[in-house]
Amino acid sequence: MMPSLDRAAFPDLTGRDLEVLPLERAETIPSAWYTDPRFHALDRACVFGTTWQHVGDVQQLARPGDHLLADVAGEPVIVVRGTDGELRAFFNVCRHRGGPLALKDGNADMLICRYHGWTYRLDGMLRGVPHFNQVELFDKQDYGLVPVRLAVWEGLVFVNLGADPRPIETCFAGISERVAPTRLAGLRFARRLDYEVRCNWKVYVDNYLEGYHVPYVHPELCSLYDYEGYVTQTADWYSVQVGPLTDASNVYTAGGGEALYYQVFPNFMLNVVPGRLQSNVVLPVAPDRCRVIFRYYYDDVDSPAARARIEADVAFSDQVQREDAEICERVQQGLGSRAYDRGRFSVRFEGGVYHFQKLLKGAYRDWLSR
Repeated sequence: MMPSLDRAAFPDLTGRDLEVLPLERAETIPSAWYTDPRFHALDRACVFGTTWQHVGDVQQLARPGDHLLADVAGEPVIVVRGTDGELRAFFNVCRHRGGPLALKDGNADMLICRYHGWTYRLDGMLRGVPHFNQVELFDKQDYGLVPVRLAVWEGLVFVNLGADPRPIETCFAGISERVAPTRLAGLRFARRLDYEVRCNWKVYVDNYLEGYHVPYVHPELCSLYDYEGYVTQTADWYSVQVGPLTDASNVYTAGGGEALYYQVFPNFMLNVVPGRLQSNVVLPVAPDRCRVIFRYYYDDVDSPAARARIEADVAFSDQVQREDAEICERVQQGLGSRAYDRGRFSVRFEGGVYHFQKLLKGAYRDWLSR
Protein backbone atom coordinates (compact mmCIF):
# COMPACT_ATOMS: atom_id res chain seq x y z
CA MET A 1 0.00 0.00 0.00
CA MET A 2 1.34 3.41 -0.96
CA PRO A 3 1.70 5.91 1.90
CA SER A 4 -1.20 8.35 2.09
CA LEU A 5 -0.38 11.97 1.40
CA ASP A 6 -2.46 14.95 2.40
CA ARG A 7 -3.39 17.05 -0.62
CA ALA A 8 -3.66 20.03 1.71
CA ALA A 9 0.11 19.77 2.20
CA PHE A 10 0.57 20.92 -1.43
CA PRO A 11 -1.49 24.11 -1.68
CA ASP A 12 0.72 25.48 -4.43
CA LEU A 13 0.46 22.38 -6.65
CA THR A 14 -2.11 23.98 -8.91
CA GLY A 15 -2.39 26.48 -11.72
CA ARG A 16 0.93 27.76 -12.98
CA ASP A 17 2.95 24.90 -11.49
CA LEU A 18 1.03 22.23 -13.40
CA GLU A 19 0.32 24.20 -16.57
CA VAL A 20 1.82 22.80 -19.77
CA LEU A 21 2.73 25.47 -22.31
CA PRO A 22 4.41 24.96 -25.69
CA LEU A 23 8.16 24.38 -25.42
CA GLU A 24 8.92 27.81 -26.88
CA ARG A 25 7.06 29.54 -24.05
CA ALA A 26 7.37 27.05 -21.19
CA GLU A 27 9.18 27.50 -17.88
CA THR A 28 11.02 24.76 -16.05
CA ILE A 29 9.47 23.19 -12.95
CA PRO A 30 9.84 25.11 -9.65
CA SER A 31 13.01 24.66 -7.65
CA ALA A 32 10.97 23.43 -4.66
CA TRP A 33 10.18 20.24 -6.60
CA TYR A 34 13.89 19.39 -6.31
CA THR A 35 14.56 20.60 -2.78
CA ASP A 36 11.38 20.39 -0.64
CA PRO A 37 11.22 17.11 1.33
CA ARG A 38 7.46 16.92 0.68
CA PHE A 39 8.15 16.16 -2.97
CA HIS A 40 10.41 13.24 -2.08
CA ALA A 41 7.40 11.52 -0.50
CA LEU A 42 5.13 12.61 -3.34
CA ASP A 43 7.48 11.19 -5.98
CA ARG A 44 7.66 7.84 -4.22
CA ALA A 45 3.88 7.59 -3.98
CA CYS A 46 2.61 8.90 -7.30
CA VAL A 47 5.60 8.46 -9.64
CA PHE A 48 7.67 5.46 -8.53
CA GLY A 49 4.73 3.67 -6.92
CA THR A 50 2.68 3.65 -10.13
CA THR A 51 5.22 3.03 -12.92
CA TRP A 52 7.23 0.06 -14.19
CA GLN A 53 10.50 -0.14 -12.29
CA HIS A 54 13.55 -2.03 -13.59
CA VAL A 55 14.93 -4.48 -11.02
CA GLY A 56 17.20 -6.85 -12.95
CA ASP A 57 17.35 -9.24 -15.90
CA VAL A 58 16.33 -12.80 -16.67
CA GLN A 59 19.98 -13.87 -16.74
CA GLN A 60 20.00 -13.45 -12.95
CA LEU A 61 16.95 -15.70 -12.65
CA ALA A 62 17.82 -18.65 -14.87
CA ARG A 63 17.21 -21.54 -12.43
CA PRO A 64 14.28 -22.44 -10.18
CA GLY A 65 14.86 -20.77 -6.83
CA ASP A 66 16.98 -17.93 -8.21
CA HIS A 67 15.83 -14.70 -6.62
CA LEU A 68 16.79 -11.04 -6.52
CA LEU A 69 15.88 -8.20 -4.19
CA ALA A 70 14.94 -4.62 -4.97
CA ASP A 71 13.72 -1.47 -3.26
CA VAL A 72 10.78 0.00 -5.17
CA ALA A 73 9.34 3.30 -3.93
CA GLY A 74 10.58 2.42 -0.45
CA GLU A 75 8.99 -1.06 -0.55
CA PRO A 76 11.06 -4.28 -0.29
CA VAL A 77 10.41 -6.59 -3.27
CA ILE A 78 11.64 -10.07 -4.16
CA VAL A 79 11.54 -11.61 -7.65
CA VAL A 80 11.85 -15.40 -7.85
CA ARG A 81 11.90 -18.14 -10.48
CA GLY A 82 9.41 -20.85 -9.50
CA THR A 83 9.78 -24.61 -9.86
CA ASP A 84 7.32 -24.31 -12.76
CA GLY A 85 9.70 -21.93 -14.54
CA GLU A 86 7.50 -18.87 -13.99
CA LEU A 87 8.84 -15.56 -12.73
CA ARG A 88 6.90 -14.00 -9.86
CA ALA A 89 7.35 -10.94 -7.70
CA PHE A 90 6.22 -10.47 -4.09
CA PHE A 91 6.70 -8.00 -1.30
CA ASN A 92 9.73 -9.26 0.61
CA VAL A 93 7.61 -9.22 3.74
CA CYS A 94 6.51 -12.19 5.86
CA ARG A 95 2.79 -12.23 6.68
CA HIS A 96 3.52 -13.05 10.32
CA ARG A 97 5.20 -9.90 11.67
CA GLY A 98 6.85 -8.30 8.67
CA GLY A 99 10.21 -10.05 8.65
CA PRO A 100 12.32 -10.38 5.46
CA LEU A 101 12.21 -13.54 3.37
CA ALA A 102 15.69 -12.97 1.96
CA LEU A 103 18.57 -10.65 2.76
CA LYS A 104 20.41 -10.83 -0.55
CA ASP A 105 20.18 -12.21 -4.08
CA GLY A 106 20.64 -15.96 -4.28
CA ASN A 107 18.99 -19.34 -4.78
CA ALA A 108 16.70 -21.27 -2.43
CA ASP A 109 14.25 -24.17 -2.53
CA MET A 110 11.90 -22.28 -0.20
CA LEU A 111 11.56 -18.71 1.00
CA ILE A 112 12.10 -18.77 4.76
CA CYS A 113 11.45 -15.71 6.92
CA ARG A 114 14.68 -14.63 8.61
CA TYR A 115 12.78 -13.54 11.72
CA HIS A 116 10.62 -16.49 12.86
CA GLY A 117 11.07 -19.16 10.20
CA TRP A 118 7.72 -19.05 8.41
CA THR A 119 8.29 -20.95 5.16
CA TYR A 120 6.79 -20.15 1.76
CA ARG A 121 6.86 -22.05 -1.52
CA LEU A 122 8.38 -20.31 -4.51
CA ASP A 123 4.85 -19.56 -5.77
CA GLY A 124 4.18 -17.56 -2.59
CA MET A 125 1.96 -20.04 -0.77
CA LEU A 126 2.57 -20.45 2.96
CA ARG A 127 3.77 -23.96 3.79
CA GLY A 128 5.45 -24.11 7.20
CA VAL A 129 4.48 -22.30 10.43
CA PRO A 130 6.63 -23.26 13.45
CA HIS A 131 4.91 -23.49 16.86
CA PHE A 132 1.44 -22.49 15.66
CA ASN A 133 -0.46 -25.65 16.56
CA GLN A 134 -2.50 -23.96 19.33
CA VAL A 135 -3.57 -20.96 17.24
CA GLU A 136 -7.29 -20.95 16.50
CA LEU A 137 -9.11 -19.93 13.29
CA PHE A 138 -5.87 -19.88 11.32
CA ASP A 139 -5.75 -21.05 7.69
CA LYS A 140 -2.39 -21.04 5.89
CA GLN A 141 -4.15 -20.35 2.59
CA ASP A 142 -5.05 -16.90 3.90
CA TYR A 143 -1.44 -15.95 4.57
CA GLY A 144 0.39 -16.32 1.27
CA LEU A 145 2.87 -13.70 0.14
CA VAL A 146 1.43 -10.51 -1.33
CA PRO A 147 2.14 -10.47 -5.08
CA VAL A 148 3.58 -7.60 -7.10
CA ARG A 149 2.92 -7.16 -10.81
CA LEU A 150 5.82 -8.26 -12.99
CA ALA A 151 6.69 -7.93 -16.67
CA VAL A 152 9.66 -8.79 -18.87
CA TRP A 153 10.72 -6.67 -21.83
CA GLU A 154 13.71 -7.66 -23.97
CA GLY A 155 15.10 -9.83 -21.18
CA LEU A 156 14.83 -7.03 -18.61
CA VAL A 157 12.64 -7.53 -15.53
CA PHE A 158 10.26 -4.86 -14.24
CA VAL A 159 7.78 -4.63 -11.38
CA ASN A 160 4.91 -2.24 -10.76
CA LEU A 161 3.24 -1.50 -7.42
CA GLY A 162 0.25 0.20 -9.06
CA ALA A 163 -3.26 -1.25 -9.00
CA ASP A 164 -3.84 -1.01 -12.75
CA PRO A 165 -0.56 -0.39 -14.62
CA ARG A 166 -0.48 0.35 -18.31
CA PRO A 167 0.91 -2.52 -20.42
CA ILE A 168 4.69 -2.36 -20.41
CA GLU A 169 4.74 -2.70 -24.22
CA THR A 170 3.16 0.76 -24.52
CA CYS A 171 6.02 2.28 -22.52
CA PHE A 172 8.69 0.84 -24.86
CA ALA A 173 6.78 0.87 -28.14
CA GLY A 174 9.12 1.08 -31.14
CA ILE A 175 12.43 0.83 -29.26
CA SER A 176 13.28 -2.76 -30.22
CA GLU A 177 12.73 -1.97 -33.88
CA ARG A 178 14.75 1.24 -33.72
CA VAL A 179 17.87 -0.33 -32.18
CA ALA A 180 17.97 -3.24 -34.68
CA PRO A 181 20.04 -5.11 -35.68
CA THR A 182 21.15 -5.01 -32.02
CA ARG A 183 18.92 -7.47 -30.15
CA LEU A 184 18.78 -6.32 -26.55
CA ALA A 185 17.50 -9.66 -25.24
CA GLY A 186 20.44 -11.42 -26.91
CA LEU A 187 23.12 -9.37 -25.13
CA ARG A 188 24.97 -10.82 -22.17
CA PHE A 189 25.42 -9.18 -18.78
CA ALA A 190 28.97 -8.06 -18.01
CA ARG A 191 29.12 -5.54 -15.16
CA ARG A 192 27.14 -3.57 -12.59
CA LEU A 193 28.27 -0.32 -10.97
CA ASP A 194 26.35 1.76 -8.41
CA TYR A 195 26.87 5.48 -7.82
CA GLU A 196 25.65 7.64 -4.96
CA VAL A 197 24.98 11.18 -6.18
CA ARG A 198 24.22 14.11 -3.88
CA CYS A 199 21.30 15.49 -5.85
CA ASN A 200 17.58 14.98 -6.25
CA TRP A 201 16.73 12.21 -8.71
CA LYS A 202 15.05 14.74 -11.05
CA VAL A 203 18.25 16.75 -11.29
CA TYR A 204 20.06 13.65 -12.54
CA VAL A 205 17.31 12.84 -15.06
CA ASP A 206 17.18 16.42 -16.34
CA ASN A 207 20.93 16.34 -16.89
CA TYR A 208 20.76 13.03 -18.75
CA LEU A 209 18.08 14.35 -21.08
CA GLU A 210 20.04 17.08 -22.82
CA GLY A 211 23.26 17.42 -24.75
CA TYR A 212 23.37 21.16 -24.12
CA HIS A 213 25.92 20.67 -21.35
CA VAL A 214 28.13 18.14 -23.16
CA PRO A 215 30.72 20.57 -24.67
CA TYR A 216 31.21 22.20 -21.27
CA VAL A 217 31.12 19.16 -18.96
CA HIS A 218 32.20 16.26 -21.23
CA PRO A 219 34.61 17.57 -23.88
CA GLU A 220 35.99 14.09 -24.58
CA LEU A 221 32.52 12.64 -25.07
CA CYS A 222 31.62 15.56 -27.32
CA SER A 223 34.37 14.56 -29.74
CA LEU A 224 32.84 11.13 -30.31
CA TYR A 225 29.64 12.16 -32.07
CA ASP A 226 28.44 14.80 -34.48
CA TYR A 227 27.25 17.51 -32.10
CA GLU A 228 25.55 19.48 -34.86
CA GLY A 229 23.70 16.34 -35.96
CA TYR A 230 22.42 15.65 -32.44
CA VAL A 231 18.61 15.54 -32.21
CA THR A 232 15.98 14.65 -29.60
CA GLN A 233 12.80 12.78 -30.49
CA THR A 234 9.86 12.05 -28.20
CA ALA A 235 7.18 9.35 -27.91
CA ASP A 236 4.34 8.92 -25.45
CA TRP A 237 6.42 7.64 -22.53
CA TYR A 238 10.02 8.15 -23.56
CA SER A 239 12.42 10.39 -25.40
CA VAL A 240 15.51 9.44 -27.38
CA GLN A 241 18.61 11.49 -28.04
CA VAL A 242 20.31 10.51 -31.27
CA GLY A 243 24.02 11.17 -31.67
CA PRO A 244 25.66 10.16 -34.97
CA LEU A 245 29.02 8.63 -34.06
CA THR A 246 32.16 10.11 -35.60
CA ASP A 247 35.19 8.29 -36.94
CA ALA A 248 37.20 9.15 -33.84
CA SER A 249 39.19 6.18 -32.62
CA ASN A 250 37.50 5.07 -29.40
CA VAL A 251 36.18 1.74 -28.15
CA TYR A 252 32.86 3.45 -27.52
CA THR A 253 32.40 4.21 -31.22
CA ALA A 254 33.73 0.93 -32.55
CA GLY A 255 31.79 0.05 -35.67
CA GLY A 256 30.33 3.51 -36.27
CA GLY A 257 26.58 4.02 -36.52
CA GLU A 258 24.71 6.11 -33.99
CA ALA A 259 24.37 6.34 -30.24
CA LEU A 260 20.78 6.16 -28.98
CA TYR A 261 20.05 7.48 -25.50
CA TYR A 262 16.55 6.48 -24.36
CA GLN A 263 14.91 7.81 -21.22
CA VAL A 264 11.73 5.93 -20.29
CA PHE A 265 9.58 7.76 -17.76
CA PRO A 266 10.27 8.18 -14.98
CA ASN A 267 13.77 6.89 -14.18
CA PHE A 268 15.04 4.28 -16.65
CA MET A 269 17.67 4.81 -19.36
CA LEU A 270 18.91 2.70 -22.25
CA ASN A 271 22.20 3.75 -23.83
CA VAL A 272 22.62 1.76 -27.03
CA VAL A 273 25.52 1.60 -29.48
CA PRO A 274 25.98 -1.31 -31.89
CA GLY A 275 26.61 -4.51 -29.92
CA ARG A 276 26.28 -2.88 -26.51
CA LEU A 277 23.60 -1.83 -24.02
CA GLN A 278 24.17 0.22 -20.92
CA SER A 279 21.10 0.54 -18.71
CA ASN A 280 20.71 3.09 -15.92
CA VAL A 281 18.07 3.25 -13.23
CA VAL A 282 17.86 6.30 -10.96
CA LEU A 283 16.49 5.67 -7.47
CA PRO A 284 15.44 8.41 -5.03
CA VAL A 285 17.19 8.00 -1.69
CA ALA A 286 16.52 11.38 -0.05
CA PRO A 287 15.35 14.80 -1.22
CA ASP A 288 18.94 15.65 -2.12
CA ARG A 289 20.39 12.23 -2.88
CA CYS A 290 19.89 9.46 -5.43
CA ARG A 291 21.46 6.16 -6.40
CA VAL A 292 22.24 5.39 -10.04
CA ILE A 293 22.66 1.74 -11.04
CA PHE A 294 24.60 1.05 -14.24
CA ARG A 295 24.38 -2.35 -15.92
CA TYR A 296 26.48 -3.27 -18.98
CA TYR A 297 25.53 -5.85 -21.62
CA TYR A 298 27.46 -6.90 -24.76
CA ASP A 299 27.10 -9.29 -27.66
CA ASP A 300 30.50 -10.78 -26.73
CA VAL A 301 31.88 -10.94 -23.20
CA ASP A 302 34.39 -13.79 -23.51
CA SER A 303 36.99 -13.09 -26.20
CA PRO A 304 40.15 -11.16 -25.30
CA ALA A 305 39.11 -8.33 -27.62
CA ALA A 306 35.68 -8.18 -25.99
CA ARG A 307 37.14 -8.09 -22.48
CA ALA A 308 39.45 -5.25 -23.49
CA ARG A 309 36.53 -3.36 -25.00
CA ILE A 310 34.46 -3.82 -21.84
CA GLU A 311 37.23 -2.54 -19.58
CA ALA A 312 37.81 0.50 -21.79
CA ASP A 313 34.09 1.18 -22.14
CA VAL A 314 33.45 0.96 -18.39
CA ALA A 315 36.43 3.20 -17.62
CA PHE A 316 35.27 5.82 -20.12
CA SER A 317 31.69 5.66 -18.84
CA ASP A 318 32.92 6.00 -15.27
CA GLN A 319 34.74 9.20 -16.20
CA VAL A 320 31.58 10.63 -17.79
CA GLN A 321 29.49 9.60 -14.79
CA ARG A 322 31.81 11.30 -12.35
CA GLU A 323 31.68 14.48 -14.41
CA ASP A 324 27.88 14.28 -14.40
CA ALA A 325 27.76 13.64 -10.66
CA GLU A 326 29.90 16.68 -9.93
CA ILE A 327 27.81 19.06 -12.04
CA CYS A 328 24.52 17.61 -10.72
CA GLU A 329 25.65 18.19 -7.15
CA ARG A 330 26.53 21.79 -8.02
CA VAL A 331 23.13 22.23 -9.67
CA GLN A 332 21.38 20.85 -6.57
CA GLN A 333 23.12 23.53 -4.53
CA GLY A 334 22.08 26.19 -7.02
CA LEU A 335 18.45 25.07 -7.01
CA GLY A 336 18.41 25.65 -3.25
CA SER A 337 19.61 29.23 -3.66
CA ARG A 338 17.30 32.18 -3.10
CA ALA A 339 18.54 33.41 -6.49
CA TYR A 340 16.68 30.72 -8.45
CA ASP A 341 13.14 29.42 -8.87
CA ARG A 342 12.32 28.72 -12.55
CA GLY A 343 14.19 28.86 -15.84
CA ARG A 344 13.50 28.47 -19.56
CA PHE A 345 14.22 25.74 -22.13
CA SER A 346 16.54 25.67 -25.12
CA VAL A 347 14.25 24.63 -27.95
CA ARG A 348 17.24 23.18 -29.81
CA PHE A 349 18.62 21.02 -27.00
CA GLU A 350 16.18 20.65 -24.10
CA GLY A 351 13.10 19.10 -25.68
CA GLY A 352 13.75 15.91 -23.70
CA VAL A 353 13.83 17.79 -20.39
CA TYR A 354 10.59 19.52 -21.33
CA HIS A 355 8.99 16.17 -22.23
CA PHE A 356 10.04 14.59 -18.91
CA GLN A 357 8.78 17.53 -16.88
CA LYS A 358 5.48 17.44 -18.78
CA LEU A 359 5.03 13.77 -17.84
CA LEU A 360 5.95 14.58 -14.24
CA LYS A 361 3.26 17.25 -14.12
CA GLY A 362 0.82 14.70 -15.50
CA ALA A 363 1.68 12.27 -12.69
CA TYR A 364 1.07 15.01 -10.12
CA ARG A 365 -2.24 15.95 -11.74
CA ASP A 366 -3.34 12.30 -11.73
CA TRP A 367 -2.56 12.09 -8.02
CA LEU A 368 -4.57 15.23 -7.31
CA SER A 369 -7.52 13.91 -9.29
CA ARG A 370 -7.51 10.65 -7.28
